[in-house]
Amino acid sequence: MRNSNRWMSALAAMGVALLVPGAAQNARLPIIDMHMHAARADDQGPPPLGICPGNVFPVIEQGRNWEDTFMAWLKKPPCSGPIWSPMTDRELMDRTLAVMRRRNIFGVVSGLRLDEWRTAAPDRILPSIDLNFGPTHRSVDEVRGALSTGGYRAFGEIGIQYQGAEPGDQRFDPYLAVAEALDVPVSIHVGTGPPGAAYLGFPSYRARLHSPLLIEEVLLRHPKLRVSLMHAGWPMIDALLATMWTRPQLYVDVGAVGFALPAAGFHSYLQRIVEAGFGKRVMYGSDQMIWPETIDVVIERIESAGFLTADQKRDILYHNAARFLRLSPQEIARHHGR
Repeated sequence: MRNSNRWMSALAAMGVALLVPGAAQNARLPIIDMHMHAARADDQGPPPLGICPGNVFPVIEQGRNWEDTFMAWLKKPPCSGPIWSPMTDRELMDRTLAVMRRRNIFGVVSGLRLDEWRTAAPDRILPSIDLNFGPTHRSVDEVRGALSTGGYRAFGEIGIQYQGAEPGDQRFDPYLAVAEALDVPVSIHVGTGPPGAAYLGFPSYRARLHSPLLIEEVLLRHPKLRVSLMHAGWPMIDALLATMWTRPQLYVDVGAVGFALPAAGFHSYLQRIVEAGFGKRVMYGSDQMIWPETIDVVIERIESAGFLTADQKRDILYHNAARFLRLSPQEIARHHGR
């Protein structure tokens, strides 16, 4: 009877703990998502659009251009359980934030609707300012002013690859000088775009710009920069390993390859990076655009990777990004519900 009372007391204490603020966070270890977009529901085309993780590259049809082929694929995805995009901007935000709360995710987020997202979830959103070289791109002074206020935690996504520009482009160098002077981490798109990007409205997109080797001269000119290559420079694994070996300040996030590739393809790429000894510089990133549940797909693929130890999984899902972002002990404690 005495033992029974002891068990009842323990269960009661556990029940009370569940009512204490922060206890739910303690039940699930935190995750940092280094690559999220506060997007509009129609950013990829008229919603809803469906995606099949691991199967995002249709075969082009004779007599049909690539854009029509690809959009037809998204309207009729060839799998039994596709992830469908939301119909409205609000639904996109709400579904994404719901996944973040359920998974205890803290996200580095950029995009047109960033202000709305961080107002809705200031405890979850780590704001980042993006850049491309489109007709109305941000000026150097605008970026300097934004980063100087302390309201942004990172500079990225840097999407100049879509305009055919490499990281060493002279137009980009003054922006990097600002980030280095202010000690703000930078995330640069070096890797996958949408399949057949050059035929989907990005005529200057080039496969050669996937190469991580293009960051070398940048890091020589700006050795104090903290840089993450989004999508880990896929598929140029040998160039990536050589660059990570010679540039110790270089990190990567796994990005879209985590859900766009078949699981085996993603695992083999990640395994090469980790087995080469760079597991401490790989970060989780979902590249969440308009399909919130792809966040789950990438996490589950990392957690199911048999070649990773439990410590390596936690490094990729949280610790490496906390180090890269230089989170304070107070922030880390808050993320863990302490």
